[in-house]
Amino acid sequence: MSALTLSGLIEASSQRLAKAGLAFGHGTQSAFDEAVWLVLWRLGMPLDTDLDEVAHQAVSPEQQAACNALIEERIAGRKPAAYLTRETWLQGVSFYIDERAIVPRSLIAEVLADGTIDAWLGDQTRQVLDLCTGNGSLAVLAALAWPEVQVTGADISDDALAVASINVARHDLQERVTLVHSDGLSALPGPFDLILCNPPYVCQASMDALPAEYRAEPELALAGGTDGMDFVRQLFKDAPARMSEHAVLVLEIGNEVAHFTAAFPGLEVAWLDTSAGDDQVLLITREALLQS
Repeated sequence: MSALTLSGLIEASSQRLAKAGLAFGHGTQSAFDEAVWLVLWRLGMPLDTDLDEVAHQAVSPEQQAACNALIEERIAGRKPAAYLTRETWLQGVSFYIDERAIVPRSLIAEVLADGTIDAWLGDQTRQVLDLCTGNGSLAVLAALAWPEVQVTGADISDDALAVASINVARHDLQERVTLVHSDGLSALPGPFDLILCNPPYVCQASMDALPAEYRAEPELALAGGTDGMDFVRQLFKDAPARMSEHAVLVLEIGNEVAHFTAAFPGLEVAWLDTSAGDDQVLLITREALLQS
């Protein structure tokens, strides 16, 4: 095996990933970015390493072989890279992840971090629910964003809740984040002042077209029925009774805006700006739900 520099190994790995026709979107958006992630992780180097400073660093044959094996595992298995490294990030915060839960990538994390929804909150905001919590990332981010609140993370999947418990402990939030098994809102009497929800919203046609990387995730966390709105319909029926008077619900519907507006044509909502546009995350007041 010929000698390589770190930059050479990353470039070669990037080319292999690009030629393999993989799907990205679980923490990276390109073959190069994923190559950087996997190579640095396998070599035990910080992921924020300045590549310009280490570009000419020599890579031993053993290190090269280890990285090549990881790249081959990514190509052959078609699993998201996060499942291989057992780590992912949301808004710069590190989380544990494995195949028991969907890889976190919710745009709701952005509106938590940038204060977009703060105008709808106030001193009365004390009880926060993260419904469909998955690996618990939004519950953790909410607790970090608002140190005065108590957070409930709920999911129908006991596997996902087991992963979430790892992340709650990882961030030392056991006193402020409670995890609950619940089918929708059925086990959650509330009242809650803020509900965050990144539900299963992928319509059937989109489910049928998903790349292998997305099919490697729990289908329960993605599939939303024919139009993607099955979970959302029930949520809107049940939510007002679990919300305090001035509560709001922040919901992600991804690329299903057409199906959402068709399903709820008279509902008054506030669309929130995110890096993916202004039609993927919305905010609804309790009053609007009651009037719909």
